Amino acid sequence: MTTLSPEQLQVRELAAQVAQREIAPHAAAWDREHHFPRELYTKLNEAGLMGLLVSERYGGSGAGYVAYALAIEEIARADAGTAVTLSVHSMICAAIERLGGEQQKKTWLPRLAAADAIAGFALTESDAGSDAASLRASAVREGDVYVLNGRKQWCSTGRFAAVVLAMFRTGGAGAKGISAFLIDPASAGVRVERVTEKLGIHSSDTCDLAFEDARIGPDALLGEEGEGFGTAMSALCGGRIGIAAQATGILAACLEASVKFASERYAFGKPIGAFEGVSFKIARMATDLEAARLLTRRAASLADAGEPFAMQASQAKLFASTAARTHAAEAVQIHGGYGYTTEFPVERYYRDAKITEIYEGTSEIQQLIIARSLLGRLE
Repeated sequence: MTTLSPEQLQVRELAAQVAQREIAPHAAAWDREHHFPRELYTKLNEAGLMGLLVSERYGGSGAGYVAYALAIEEIARADAGTAVTLSVHSMICAAIERLGGEQQKKTWLPRLAAADAIAGFALTESDAGSDAASLRASAVREGDVYVLNGRKQWCSTGRFAAVVLAMFRTGGAGAKGISAFLIDPASAGVRVERVTEKLGIHSSDTCDLAFEDARIGPDALLGEEGEGFGTAMSALCGGRIGIAAQATGILAACLEASVKFASERYAFGKPIGAFEGVSFKIARMATDLEAARLLTRRAASLADAGEPFAMQASQAKLFASTAARTHAAEAVQIHGGYGYTTEFPVERYYRDAKITEIYEGTSEIQQLIIARSLLGRLE
């Protein structure tokens, strides 16, 4: 899928303009200060980027996954932390529209599409990461309420979200005992227990949430009781397109910085780009960038067409994240000693790239998904 529609091109152009005007000048400071730019998301909304996966009926643009991927890539070129916040927000929007009841859609989607509210995600626990079906946080039905207890680790946008999609155990062991809830983290019994210090993506918010006898109504249940694991996996499948696009954006930034530096930096009487040791790195970087884009757009176009895309999303995330991490290291190498300083942005790209191989399913999990799609379960 290489041809983009006029509407998709317009989304990409708007995202690029906002990224260069409102994000790029501040990205280094946000990274240094670990600042979450809450005010930025109003500007992203003005460009129509907060509701790309929300239908027009609920105040979004319904632009679809290809447009979403294009926007995330452009935002990530400027700042990967902002890109993942937008990616997670959009992932939750899509989950609510696909699985929510009409009242839930009317309550949340117009606010989320307008950036009046930002959405977050809470799945991981201290002993339930890749093995998400083993989570222990519980939701016990008592009359007309659910009582929540437990702790969630590494919650995306947990301190700033108006609604968090969170998974709790409502039944027995295993995946069938898990349910999904839409929770306001400002509710009584919910508190931020710890803010996560991270290697990179410092402009995104990550925290641990503690639930201590938090009481929520049954209207917070997303979908049916016991279907939460499927909800989480479905949301992550779509979210992997966003992370693949984020990794692609980091890679694009690495290439741009490397080409500029290799053209301007002289050694032994000529630009360092004249030496094969540098130019071949850039050639491979550019080739992998195009491959990452095409894989990501293929998965996105399948999602837009309503066709199965789980394997393709995993392939895109696996390839793009590996390429981003590999070539971010090469970008630092091309910059030499300068690349190891904060004077140039490639050290930030290097730190930001690694997480794309971990969250929303590690590279090992992506390989498992791809292999099972081809081979089935052979145990």
